[in-house]
Amino acid sequence: MNREYHKWWSPRLERQMELLVFGHSGTRVLVFPTRGGRFFEYENLGLVEQSRERIEAGELQLYCVDSVDAESFYCWWAHPHGRMQRHIRYENYILDEVFPLMELKNPGQPTISHGCSLGAFHAANIAFRHPQRFQKLVAFSGRYDLTLQVDDFRNLFDGYYCEDVFYNTPTHFLPGLDCDDRIDALRKMDITLVIGDQDPFRENNEHLSQILWDKGIWHGLRYWNGRAHRGRYWREMAPQFLTPCSPLPLDRSA
Repeated sequence: MNREYHKWWSPRLERQMELLVFGHSGTRVLVFPTRGGRFFEYENLGLVEQSRERIEAGELQLYCVDSVDAESFYCWWAHPHGRMQRHIRYENYILDEVFPLMELKNPGQPTISHGCSLGAFHAANIAFRHPQRFQKLVAFSGRYDLTLQVDDFRNLFDGYYCEDVFYNTPTHFLPGLDCDDRIDALRKMDITLVIGDQDPFRENNEHLSQILWDKGIWHGLRYWNGRAHRGRYWREMAPQFLTPCSPLPLDRSA
């Protein structure tokens, strides 16, 4: 299996950023790590191995990026406005630095946005905000509203709210989305959300699912036994749901 390590100074984040690439061709998979996870986490959790056959066959090519969660959503000493601004710069890094690398190495291929836990939030948020860039979303054990307080999980903005928080919260901005081009792109996207039937954010996943149906956006909401919020569960999910993009537009008439 082809494995590459890349590191460069990001002008958008003003720091060194690292990532790993697995595979040589096929559908590109942008992989976000879990909360505070690193670019090598997906490999360490055994999830790369779960896709080995498809990677070696040239069906999938993984781009495992680093996170800046400790500088953004989980930077408790910073004002929530500053946390969100750091996240916005991280999104710019993905769009303006990682995407060009993907296009240089594997031009013209469809792209999947993928992640687990907070990585699922990152994957879904960027795909819903920029649907023309992605053909598929595969999100495991995600939370799609960081302002929620559920069980021991806090509102990551400590009650602060602004336009940037609104437009980076899928369950907030999607209901009012009225851009025909973006809605059309979302309707063409292959979307799969997987959540444990005992996960604290099951209801949040169901809320997001209903919003998508209300917009006429076909998708799959799949339940897994238990809380299912660990690597061993994600290793079971990956072979089933992380598959190459279809070469043809999805048939929504079935």
